[in-house]
Amino acid sequence: MDPLTSAALPERRPDDFDHEAALEACARGERFALRALYEREGRWLLAVAQRIVRDAELAEDVVQEAFLQIWQRAGTFRREMGSGRGWVYTVVRHRALDEARRRRPELSLGDDFEAVAEAAVHQDATPGDDAWPHDEEALAHCLAQLDDPKRQCVIDAYVEGYTHEQIAQRLSKPVGTVKSWIRRGLLALKECLS
Repeated sequence: MDPLTSAALPERRPDDFDHEAALEACARGERFALRALYEREGRWLLAVAQRIVRDAELAEDVVQEAFLQIWQRAGTFRREMGSGRGWVYTVVRHRALDEARRRRPELSLGDDFEAVAEAAVHQDATPGDDAWPHDEEALAHCLAQLDDPKRQCVIDAYVEGYTHEQIAQRLSKPVGTVKSWIRRGLLALKECLS
């Protein structure tokens, strides 16, 4: 009996789910395996997508598209390269990040993504330079007032589209520290701009 059939799933402990076998079954075209993956991880993957795209309906679309991609690309999964669960989460996360970058969401400060991106690019320019974007003068000035870690975290999060975890890894800092720097940086920007 196949370990992934619906009859076998209730008997297994939750931490015994074989993600690798499910992906290999998907690669063979066995639809029940995709359903088993979705039933096992769907709500968690939806939470991951929603955290990245910050929209419940869009997160549902992202997860649906990611599962289609999982179904189509399951044959590329290799056990020796990593865990099946990690592979599934990576597919969903990358799909969500792509969607978030494509939509270029607005900042909670009321300034749009392009303004932050332009200000970040031109933060070393001075007023009067041709490179100085007139509409972004105040934002560039306020970004320049932030200390380096806060400024870099804000830019990484809102311009580059990195998650808090990615920024923490890049900076070799705890995730809580990065979240705090971003929050404080945004508050400082808001205060400076008001």
